[in-house]
Amino acid sequence: MMRRATLILIVLLWPGLATAEAVEARRHMLAAAHPLAAEAGRDILRAGGNAVDAAIATQLVLTLVEPQAAGIGGSTFMVVGRDRDKVEVFEGREAAPSTVRPGLFVGPDGRSLPYLSYAYGPQAVGIPGMLRAFEMAHRAYGHLPWADLFRHAIDLSENGFVVSPRLASSVATYRERLARDPAMAAYFLPNGQSLQAGQILRNPALAETLRTVASGGAAAFYRRPGMFDGRDMAGYRAHRVAALCGPYRVYVICGPPPPSSGAIAVLQIMALLQRFDLAAWGPADVRSLHVIAEAGRLAFADRDAYVGDGIAPGRVAALLDRRYLARRSNLISLDSSLGVASPGEPFGRRGALPALNETHGTSQVSVVDNSGLAVSMTSSVGDAFGSGLMQDGYVLNNELADFDARTEGPNVPGPGKRPRSSMTPVLVFDRDGRMVLALGSQGGPRIIGFVAKMLVATLDWNLDMQAAIDLPHALNRNGMTELETGPGREAAKTALEGMGHQVRLGEIDSGQQGIRIVGDRLRGGGDRRREGVAVGD
Repeated sequence: MMRRATLILIVLLWPGLATAEAVEARRHMLAAAHPLAAEAGRDILRAGGNAVDAAIATQLVLTLVEPQAAGIGGSTFMVVGRDRDKVEVFEGREAAPSTVRPGLFVGPDGRSLPYLSYAYGPQAVGIPGMLRAFEMAHRAYGHLPWADLFRHAIDLSENGFVVSPRLASSVATYRERLARDPAMAAYFLPNGQSLQAGQILRNPALAETLRTVASGGAAAFYRRPGMFDGRDMAGYRAHRVAALCGPYRVYVICGPPPPSSGAIAVLQIMALLQRFDLAAWGPADVRSLHVIAEAGRLAFADRDAYVGDGIAPGRVAALLDRRYLARRSNLISLDSSLGVASPGEPFGRRGALPALNETHGTSQVSVVDNSGLAVSMTSSVGDAFGSGLMQDGYVLNNELADFDARTEGPNVPGPGKRPRSSMTPVLVFDRDGRMVLALGSQGGPRIIGFVAKMLVATLDWNLDMQAAIDLPHALNRNGMTELETGPGREAAKTALEGMGHQVRLGEIDSGQQGIRIVGDRLRGGGDRRREGVAVGD
């Protein structure tokens, strides 16, 4: 075991901290995963739209330009608020059709089926929820007419857009999956050739779908013929609920409640870190990496054992109880790792269920308008290119593969159930109730660690938003401690291994987008690991 004094002396070189600069604005700001989508959102803001209008328009363009990540064939969690007293979530998570039963992904022998045997294809597609959630949020908050929000996406779909390097790379990486479906192959592999960066790509089928929804509302989408029973489509409902909020030092962090596990896990991580002087240690101290990883272990142990669609509010409160989390925090030693953590006993239950399938096709949008209204929204189609199926110009999700392949537990399939998600869009407020942050990320179950990193980087280390995004990742999902490659990371790996961590060092993709409010200024950043940008006036 490495001695604590030695650990304190280890200094890591964090790339990006000296040169990263946030984009600054005074009136309004938007951060998204693609420049065309961000510009569409800014145009809406300039035209008098608010943060909800801009977020919707941005995501509609992302459906076209980032189809591997998120779109109208998938889901969304939209967190909306202006002050701490009223933060709402519009949840459009996919729902299982009425024919789905527990054991959907369990073989005749009672064993879990291999993920690849069911994750891609019609059996993994859930009823999309994005457009229902968008319509609900627009009716509650929107300023501009519904149809105006579709204008940019329709225009780009009809007239074409330039294929970005990231989309071209994704098509090349998942070429085999795309080739299985005739519609996907015709669009992404024209004449048998993968799309190339710089090509002009048009999607008239998507334009027609969007025109139908722009004129007929979300109901027009849910009446369109497709792979689901019409009653299941017509019966889908989005949810408008209060955000799940919790304290961290002098701040309050708010995010989506279940079926997202994100806010519960992030609030647990931050509470577990509360007793450590992260501000004094800073990002270059290996103690920071260690305690953040250990907090991640403990939070994921509880998440995997207890969180799923339908968890009772009392159980959520028990998982976030301060006394319970203080006891859990005391399990973290500065000298050694816990190894694989066991779930706690917040309500007298033992035994963890191991995490199984999660997704990686996701996108984040953060917006603050000139009235102070903010949106943090994470959307997804599941894995990259979702189910590998395309309908009416958009990619169909494979989010039912987020259910656990077993017959018992908090996250098993069932008719109408919504699979557990890791999407974690958050808004953060100071002690006076003023908003200070709107942020979130792409990344499947790693989203939870990415968001916790951004919160620590801004709230404890006072990094600017772009520097917080650029900060190399370090996280743990109750297994390997994952470190992002960069200068000084070999030294960090060695130090953590000396404390008992199993460490994986390598590239870690993310899609963080965030805005920090400092006085009368908005300072935003986008994830340069993807094509993220922040724009504002």
